Amino acid sequence: MANKKRRKPATQPGRSPAKSERREEQRRLRAEAEKQAARAQRIRSILIRLGVGVVLAAIVYVVLQNMGSSSPGTPPATVSPGSPTVAPSRLAGIQDGNAPWTAGNDPTDLRSRLADIGLPALPEEVTVVHIHQHLEVFVDGDPVVVPADIGIAPDQSFISPLHTHDTSGIMHVEAPAPHDFTLGDFFDVWGVKFTPTCIGGYCNKGDATLAVYVNGHEANGDPGLVLLRSHDEIVVAYGTPAQLPAPIPSKFKFPLGL
Repeated sequence: MANKKRRKPATQPGRSPAKSERREEQRRLRAEAEKQAARAQRIRSILIRLGVGVVLAAIVYVVLQNMGSSSPGTPPATVSPGSPTVAPSRLAGIQDGNAPWTAGNDPTDLRSRLADIGLPALPEEVTVVHIHQHLEVFVDGDPVVVPADIGIAPDQSFISPLHTHDTSGIMHVEAPAPHDFTLGDFFDVWGVKFTPTCIGGYCNKGDATLAVYVNGHEANGDPGLVLLRSHDEIVVAYGTPAQLPAPIPSKFKFPLGL
């Protein structure tokens, strides 16, 4: 009997098994690559947000440190007494009589006082540090005007880092570098005698005493050491307890931009 030829097994119609496996593997690899890319993008976004947050926090911290900012209602802050300086009563042109007081900006006297308290006579305003406070002064229950142009020479030839521009009571601190400016510094620039017990010609006597309040809180110790911080509301009052302003001003609405 003649041998019959063997037939090849019939194959299924469509792609070959090898090609199907390769294509399936390629799809799997593409899907995995897309997942990894999406994961990396999410991580980058998180890191960017964290980085921006850290930078913003650092900026806010530096600004607050340099500006000495304080929020309304913050108790007064003081600096520790340093080396002895010239006593207020010995400063040139000091006003130790009764209110009202002038701006005390005679150029010769003002330059002398600035030199004695270690502040520069600047040729113009500088705003590396630029903050403001509001000062209200009362004597025997009556308000005393804080004059314009404290710390500014009449001919505009120089200006103190601490000064006023008008009679609103707004104090301007504009300095070339951060510094612990104090309330005592401002009165020395003004040329008005200011000690723990006296303002001008008014000194503690009986029930009439000198008191200083910052944001509604009484300052203890030497009021001349009270730090000048951004937007502080400062009240200096001489008189009896019954003559104190009621209530003690604790905040001030500064004009836009100050």
